[in-house]
Amino acid sequence: MTGKKSPWNDLGEFIRAQRELANLSLRQLAEMTKVSNPYLSQVERGLYKPSAEVLKSIAGALQISAETMYNQAGLLDDDAGTKGHDAGRVEQAIHGDSRLSKDQKDTLLRIYRGFIERP
Repeated sequence: MTGKKSPWNDLGEFIRAQRELANLSLRQLAEMTKVSNPYLSQVERGLYKPSAEVLKSIAGALQISAETMYNQAGLLDDDAGTKGHDAGRVEQAIHGDSRLSKDQKDTLLRIYRGFIERP
């Protein structure tokens, strides 16, 4: 192999990192999303770009917003995704903070999403 990165590597790495933060095995995530284990493995390795429907299912299983996942996949244009991009960074920071328990992360995410989803 030439060492070139697939354009979907970043998305796959993001999904893998979120899965690991959620303490889920690849098999568990596959079962939760109704996506085959081999396909999900290929997505994580950057070999395929999943559909919006699959991304939404993965996002739901990982308890992150679909908008965050769509931003990671490059499915939202810059204008539409600006607010979502900021939200994605906040959600990533919450998920990535090892000082917080899973329950604390879930609570913070619910509160945060409640604030940003208000008109």
